[in-house]
Amino acid sequence: MIKINKQDALNYHQLDQPGKIEVVPTKMLSTQLDLALAYSPGVAEPCKEIAKNKEDVYKYTSKGNLVGVISNGTAVLGLGNIGPDASKPVMEGKGVLFKKFAGIDVFDIEIDCTDPDEFIRIVRSLEPTFGGINLEDIKAPECFQIETALREQMNIPLMHDDQHGTAIISSAALLNALELVNKDISTIKLVMNGAGAAAISCLKLYLSLGLNVENVVVFDKDGIINADRQDLDEYRTQFITNRNITTLEEAMVGADVFIGLSAGNVLPPEYVKLMAKDPIIFALANPDPEISYDLAMSIREDLIMATGRSDHPNQVNNVLGFPYIFRGALDVRATEINEAMKLAAVKALAELAKEPVPELVNKAYEDNTITFGKEYLIPKPLDTRLITHVSPAVARAAMESGVARRSIENWEQYEQELLERIGIDQKLMNRIVSRAKKSPKRIVFAEADHIKILKAAQQVLEQKIANPILLGNEEKINAIIEEHGLDLSEATIVDPIKEEALREEFAQLLYQKRNRKGMTLLDARQAVLSRNYFGSLMVETNQADALISGLTRDYSKTIIPALQVIGVEDGVNRVAGMYIVQARKEPYFLADTTVNVDPTAEELCDIIGLSAKAVRFFDTEPRMAVLSYSNFGSSRGPIPSKAAEAVRQAKKKYPDLIIDGEIQANTAVNKGLIQEHYPFSQLAEKGANTLIFPDLNSGNIAYKLLQEIGGAETIGPILMGTRKPVHILQLGSSTRDIVNMVAIAVVDAQVYNKEI
Repeated sequence: MIKINKQDALNYHQLDQPGKIEVVPTKMLSTQLDLALAYSPGVAEPCKEIAKNKEDVYKYTSKGNLVGVISNGTAVLGLGNIGPDASKPVMEGKGVLFKKFAGIDVFDIEIDCTDPDEFIRIVRSLEPTFGGINLEDIKAPECFQIETALREQMNIPLMHDDQHGTAIISSAALLNALELVNKDISTIKLVMNGAGAAAISCLKLYLSLGLNVENVVVFDKDGIINADRQDLDEYRTQFITNRNITTLEEAMVGADVFIGLSAGNVLPPEYVKLMAKDPIIFALANPDPEISYDLAMSIREDLIMATGRSDHPNQVNNVLGFPYIFRGALDVRATEINEAMKLAAVKALAELAKEPVPELVNKAYEDNTITFGKEYLIPKPLDTRLITHVSPAVARAAMESGVARRSIENWEQYEQELLERIGIDQKLMNRIVSRAKKSPKRIVFAEADHIKILKAAQQVLEQKIANPILLGNEEKINAIIEEHGLDLSEATIVDPIKEEALREEFAQLLYQKRNRKGMTLLDARQAVLSRNYFGSLMVETNQADALISGLTRDYSKTIIPALQVIGVEDGVNRVAGMYIVQARKEPYFLADTTVNVDPTAEELCDIIGLSAKAVRFFDTEPRMAVLSYSNFGSSRGPIPSKAAEAVRQAKKKYPDLIIDGEIQANTAVNKGLIQEHYPFSQLAEKGANTLIFPDLNSGNIAYKLLQEIGGAETIGPILMGTRKPVHILQLGSSTRDIVNMVAIAVVDAQVYNKEI
């Protein structure tokens, strides 16, 4: 598990702008007319229409895509009853997941109320605001009463995710696990350890799938739930067992399935031996499961296991469910989330796990062996097919069960709309990080005496992205580590001043490379005192796999040592730089933004080739536009002519590329504009996602404006064309930027080593 530094977590939530979410207008508000339309007097017109027909609220407002994440903070994560104020960061986080995975907007509402009846009244009164309600972190048994009452009294989809999210995901995993061992759910013996909201909901959904209640034994913190217990509420009473057992050990004898929704390390390993042939254990307590994965798997070779953790197979993660369930429910304006819709989600998840895994998912997890089986019962969270499998299944079930107020006629079109809502490539860095973790590489940090570098080094160590080599004065580095309470005991520190023999070896190698470029041996010995030269030589001599530098020095001063030592890859005449701009719908790739000042048409053609290769590195097919101030000859001048000639050469050299130009930037990315005025263009169907600038001036200005004024998140600069992996940071990069660049460098090294 990733170790979280307390101050880093507080800074993440506090700095720049407190919190994790904000409201962004979806309409222009730049003129007096805009303001008049948005508010008074124009706003009166949709108000009058809604007053005449209440359903028009979905037509004229954002209600249809707005979910309320509502809590009173009585059962937060593993923190318990911490109150509504302290629960707000969690509710904001849930809102971020809704938006990221399903394109759903969220208002989080924390209610200072523990009385169930009053809580019900408050939430019910919010129905005019929201298209759906996600109840969160409300303790049992009140959560059952609250959800039941609100479902009866409200006409919008509502779900307590702590109950049903875990139930839906674990049900899909359970169905597939039982299929693998050829067992029927109606005959299995199941032990449930835990009787809270999630456990009770899981059992109820398992019963809907065919589980026989007489084959179920349930334990809570006070022991077995049987007829001798006088403290049981109505929700636990329905799972009273009549079997003559009193202990967990007795219950485990011959059990087919153990489900844990309780506490860590409460299942003794010897109990696993008591289970039936081909046992199934879902140890879902977090962060520590009821029994550790490695221990349990070492006991039984025939065991199938799932946990709630991301570092083991079969993670039961609610993010596989709630975003897509609400997406489908909202899109047909369902009046509730009923049993049919939940079962549809279960079956969609179970079936998706049996389908061939696309290359995109294999690359995201750097595993070409992902296939339905004991270690792959349910889809991976980064599988982009989830939204097009689960949401339509839920929407269809809502329509068929009679709770939909809107029908979907064209399902193919609906699936395309779903992908456009989230941007199919939104998880770009997640995929790169996952790939990096599969085979971490040695990354040498040339500026290891900077706190940002050291924090990034700790993070990549903890996340198992890379093995850091910290270059610099050993005493200074250790002092910074101690001062800031970092743990870099597993990192390697290399102090060039102390490495006299290695310095001389590097000086001789550098002299051999540069003696006909005016460098003397004395010059070489002086140069290797520079950490950029020293780090580059470590990569060149295979003592490191990639170099990261540039945090504190100008780009040009950082890149020269790497080019002199490592050089360009075979068949490449020059290097170039690219930035990735993370837009809402998809990423955009901008080149050259860092290296070539005024490239010729021939040099632009080389940059096009490098950029196409780099974009494909990020699992994206490039759609390239060579930019200028002209659209296909609308203006004359040296830049349009250069851009047009570069496109002509590129089409000849790279015939498989989707590329066009010269073209203006706004035209290139606006497919509607291209389709209207330039339907002949290769970019007319989808618009461009890769922008080639005619010179460094325009490229550099563009990405910096997008970053600062546009508020876009950028990744880069990514250096393209070096023979071995070298990546130069932007001056003043954040720790997050550095970690992203390390992940890219690791995957770059994997490609260089022909591992992928």
